[in-house]
Amino acid sequence: MLHVLLVFLTVFSFSGPVLAAGGVALGEVKKQPLNITAIFMFFIFVMATLGITWWAARHTKTKDDFYAAGGGIKPWQNGTAIAGDFMSAATFLGITGAIYGFGFDALVLAVGVMAAWPIILFLIAERLRNLGSYTFIDVVSYRLDKKPIRIISAIGSLSVIIFYLIAQMVGAGKLIQLLFGVDYVYAVVLVSFLMICYVSFGGMLATTWVQLIKAILLLIGGTFIAFTVMQSFDFSYEALLSSAAESHPKGTAVLGPGLWMQDPIAIISIALTMMFGIMGLPHVLMRFFTVKDAKDARKSVFVATTLMGYFYILIIIIGYGAMTFVMDNPDYHDAAGKILGGGNMVALHLTQYMGGNLMLGFMSAVAFATILAVVAGLTLAGAATIAHDLYAKTFKKGPVSNAEEIRVSRMATFALGAIAVVLGIAFEKQNVAFVASLALAIAASVNFPILITSMYWRGMTTRGALAGGTVGLILSIGLIILGPGVWTAVLGNAEPIFPQIYPTFYSMPLAFFAIWLFSVTDKSGQAEKEKALFDEQYVRSETGIGQSKASDH
Repeated sequence: MLHVLLVFLTVFSFSGPVLAAGGVALGEVKKQPLNITAIFMFFIFVMATLGITWWAARHTKTKDDFYAAGGGIKPWQNGTAIAGDFMSAATFLGITGAIYGFGFDALVLAVGVMAAWPIILFLIAERLRNLGSYTFIDVVSYRLDKKPIRIISAIGSLSVIIFYLIAQMVGAGKLIQLLFGVDYVYAVVLVSFLMICYVSFGGMLATTWVQLIKAILLLIGGTFIAFTVMQSFDFSYEALLSSAAESHPKGTAVLGPGLWMQDPIAIISIALTMMFGIMGLPHVLMRFFTVKDAKDARKSVFVATTLMGYFYILIIIIGYGAMTFVMDNPDYHDAAGKILGGGNMVALHLTQYMGGNLMLGFMSAVAFATILAVVAGLTLAGAATIAHDLYAKTFKKGPVSNAEEIRVSRMATFALGAIAVVLGIAFEKQNVAFVASLALAIAASVNFPILITSMYWRGMTTRGALAGGTVGLILSIGLIILGPGVWTAVLGNAEPIFPQIYPTFYSMPLAFFAIWLFSVTDKSGQAEKEKALFDEQYVRSETGIGQSKASDH
C-alpha cells in the first residue's frame, strides 16, 4: 500500500522549495470545528468492527486461523482486502492532492503501483502460495539455511513494518486532530488500542473483514464524488481537463509532464520504489496464504487489480475536479490563501462541496477507518514474523504448540502497539517522509530481491542471500540518511551527501548483484546441496504437491 507515504509526499510537495530538499517537518495541524457527523459515523464504524472482531475471535482457535484465517478466505474477499491495503486514506487523499497540485506528473505514483500487479500475478502469487505457510519468510528459507535466512529476512520485514507503523500512527493522529478535534496523543493511543483489539483477538479473519468493508465503503464514496464531478461537466472528460487547466495557476502545464518531476533518475527511482517495494511488503504477501490454493491466489490478484484500477480512475477525476471546485473556492482556504489542511485535504473539501456535511462526515470516517485497517494488517504481519519466524522456527528449541505460538503472537501485538504509540508520539513534529520512504525502499532492496531469486534462481545460496539482504538493508537506510530527506531537512546540513530522496535506483540493483556474486563464488558443500534442493522446490512451487507445510521443511 502507498499508505501515508503519499499523504506526506503531497504535503511536502506544497512546501515549495523544500520539496527539493526531500520534505519538511509535519508541523502543527490546526483543529477544525467539531464534525459531529464524522464522529457519529466513526463511532458506528468502530462498533461494527469491534463486533466483527468478537465474531472472528470465536472462529480463531489455531495458528492457521490466527495467521491465515484457516485458508478459508474466498478469492473475491481476499482480493478486495488486498485492494483495500492500497486504497488507503493516503492513496485517496495523497494522490488526489498530488494531482491537484501537479497534474500529470503525479500519475507516476498510481502507475508505479499498478505496474507491480502483473508481476505479482504471473511471477509471485502462485509460487508464494504453494511454497509458504504464513509469511514470505517461509518461502525464502525453503531450501536455504533456515536460521540466518529467517533472521535477515525478519530484520528486513520488521524494519518495513515498524517504519510503516510510525507513518501510519502520525497520519492517523494528524487526521483525527484535524477533523475530529481530538488531541494528537489521545488519537495515537486510540488507534493503537483498536489495532491491538483487532489483531490479538480476531487475527487474520477480523483484519481481512475490516479491510474488506473499508474498501467497499471507500469505493462507494469515491464513486459518488467522481460521478458528481463528471455530471457537472456533462460526463465530458475533455471539459473536465479544460476547466482544471483554466483554474490552475500553471495552466495547461498540469496536463503534461515536467511540472513536478524533471530528473530522470529521480523519476525512475520513485517508480522502482513504488513498484518493487510493494512486492516486498510483508503484510501484503501474507494475504496470499489466506486462500485455499494457488488458483485462488491468482483470482485474488485479478480482483485486487480490477478494483484498484477502477479506484485510480476515480481519484484522477477527483484530483482534476478539485482544481475546478476547490482551488478558487475561498471557503477552503485560510487567511493567507493556503488550502486548509494542506494539499492532502482537497479530496475531503471536494467531498463537502459535492455532497455536503453528511458526505464529508462519511468520507472522513472512512479515511480514518482505512488507517485502522492498514495498521491492523501491519501489526499482524509483525506478530507473525516475531512469533512464527523468529520464536517458533529460529530460536525456540523443540516443537511449539498452537496455543504457545498464538500467545507469543498476542504478546508481540501488544509490544508492537506500545512501540507504535511511543514512536508515533516521538515523531509527531518530525519529518516522517523519510520514514515512509525507507519502508518501501527496504522492501524493494531487501525483501523483494531475496524473495524473487529464491523462487526463480537455482544458483542462489545462503551466503548470497545474506550478502544481498545486508547490502540492500545498509544501502537503503544509509543513502536515505545521507540524502536530502534527512541530511538536509532533518539534520540541517546545507547540502546532502547523496542527491536523491529515494535510493532504490542504486540499492536494489546492488542487492541483486551481491546475491549473484556471493552465490556464484560459493563453492561449499552446503551451497551444492541448496542448489540441488531447488529442483524439489520447483516441483512444489509449480504444482503445490509436496510437503504439507513448507515452513517445516
